[in-house]
Amino acid sequence: MDTQVIVLNGGSSSGKSAIARHLQAVLPEPWLSLSIDTLVDAMPARLTSGGDGIGFADDGGVAVGGDFMALQDAWITGLVAMARAGAHLVVDDVFLGGGASQRRWLDALGDVPTLWVGVRCDAVVAGRREAARGDRVPGMAAKQADVVHQGVAYDLEVDTTRTASPDCALTIAAHLRSSRGDRAD
Repeated sequence: MDTQVIVLNGGSSSGKSAIARHLQAVLPEPWLSLSIDTLVDAMPARLTSGGDGIGFADDGGVAVGGDFMALQDAWITGLVAMARAGAHLVVDDVFLGGGASQRRWLDALGDVPTLWVGVRCDAVVAGRREAARGDRVPGMAAKQADVVHQGVAYDLEVDTTRTASPDCALTIAAHLRSSRGDRAD
């Protein structure tokens, strides 16, 4: 069965969103791109300043509470329902809990064909990107660069430290083609 969901896991500013946009351009089927940032942006302001929601510390740390976790579980369940209804999804996530975060997705996805992609980026490079963006708490990229991959099993890994996002997307697309036995034409 063809892959229905591509999960891109990596730290902040690792290049996941850019890879997702490039995947949408190179994959033959239409793929929806949804990010954990989509969920955070949809939350009421009171849940984006700590407490039971999600909080961002001055040093780049991220803490999540019970309300955030409940909403994230509902969000994951909704995305899986979309995939089961036939939508192809590229999910851009940050597994703050490493393997435990992947387990939540695995439990929700069940038998939905999923490609797990680790998006790596050197902490220094991600930190430079973070500073250039200006919309992240300084230090977040460095704190997340390695921890999000701990205990996570991937089908494929890409590294944006020295490889451009379009090339990473092409690597992922080639992996999808080879896994279904397609030829690159």
